[in-house]
Amino acid sequence: MNAPIDNTQRRRGRRQLIFLASLFFVPLLVAFWLYYGGSGWRPAGGTNKGDLISPAVPLPSVSLVQPDDTHTPADFLQGKWTIAYLGDGACDERCRKALYLSRQTWISLNKDMDRVQRVFLATGPRVDTQFVAAQHVDLLVALVGDDADSQALLAKFPAFDGVAPTAAGRLYLIDPLGNLVLSYSAAAPDKALLTDVKKLLRLSHIG
Repeated sequence: MNAPIDNTQRRRGRRQLIFLASLFFVPLLVAFWLYYGGSGWRPAGGTNKGDLISPAVPLPSVSLVQPDDTHTPADFLQGKWTIAYLGDGACDERCRKALYLSRQTWISLNKDMDRVQRVFLATGPRVDTQFVAAQHVDLLVALVGDDADSQALLAKFPAFDGVAPTAAGRLYLIDPLGNLVLSYSAAAPDKALLTDVKKLLRLSHIG
């Protein structure tokens, strides 16, 4: 006689448990879908300090020439977080300031330095190799020329405010899967890059 009552109570208990779980998980799933899914929605005033590239742009695997005529591995923009500068290899004052900022940001990461690399995607006919050797010994320099690989890579960089990426003097943040995720103009606060990189390293389980 007690079995039907016990089964009813069990079913009622299960329904209550499912209801309570849904109160927690459904809003979480909706928020996750809105932020990472195909809706394209982002909350206003996001916590990132740079310009978010949304959706993230996958970069092609390419092998580029280096100043010493060797080639980079095809996956040189993968495996680590990458702080990249795209600009003329002669490296004017704006370029030097950007590379200095990227170096100081990298040094400030302390124990996480090994998770991040710095790359100079250099356009133009020449690279100031003396400056790079003297000031940026850890910097990987890759030449962006007229070859197919270079142009395939360059085509993935977005223009901001109608300025071509080769003329914008911007720093870019690339995730360990080779996706462009953030960009920083020359006018961005100096701490913006460091703040974002630290946060991403803390949250990331890759790279």
